[in-house]
Amino acid sequence: MIRVVLPQHLQTLAGAASEVKLDVEGSVTQRAILDALEARYPMLRGTVRDHVTQRRRPLVRFFACAKDVSHLSPDTPLPPAVACGAEPFLIVGAIAGG
Repeated sequence: MIRVVLPQHLQTLAGAASEVKLDVEGSVTQRAILDALEARYPMLRGTVRDHVTQRRRPLVRFFACAKDVSHLSPDTPLPPAVACGAEPFLIVGAIAGG
């Protein structure tokens, strides 16, 4: 069971709690988690990653075990602590400005 923490705007859109639990088959990667998230909450399709390219949207970041994993390949296995549910996978809306 994978734990995923969602930002407030995605919680509202999905009608979900701040943390959701997902079953992920096979290797636990960003792609696998996002596929499971979008399958369970179809209204989130296109909010975290682009519909066509499947690339992460600008100003969205992913964290695993307190490390920014946003720029890793979506198929890179995540840390074992995330894979076993001990640590959550965080989806965070980044802030831009000057």
